[in-house]
Amino acid sequence: MRPDAVAVAALVILLFPMGYFLLASPAFLLVKLDVPPVTQLLRGMFNIQFRMISVAGVIGTAAFILAGRPLFATGIGLMTALAIWGRPRFMRQMDDQLSARDAGDVDAVRQLRRLHWSGMLCNAVLVAALVASIPYVAIST
Repeated sequence: MRPDAVAVAALVILLFPMGYFLLASPAFLLVKLDVPPVTQLLRGMFNIQFRMISVAGVIGTAAFILAGRPLFATGIGLMTALAIWGRPRFMRQMDDQLSARDAGDVDAVRQLRRLHWSGMLCNAVLVAALVASIPYVAIST
């Protein structure tokens, strides 16, 4: 397989977990976040999303470097760094709000919803950027 084909494959592989999250996360808008099992599931989904983007992003960055595409490698690398750096921060904020909700803070559910919206928005922007870059990646393939 040629290096450019590997880069395109890496991009598609990176889009799979992001696409799944894009489709699955809006379902949590239909339920109340004051139910502990629901928020545990939402927290787990965000946690695995960050981890999957981190792993797939490292592979994608390496594939683009191998293909001699430094601009795309930089873009995927920045996205990967954002996932690696953002995961502990995002999860800490989510855990803080879950603890506050369990302690009786009525504003915590609203903050959890805000975190949920911000995570979905960030993912949607990244998916749009990756999908928009596909024609430029595939041009020389």
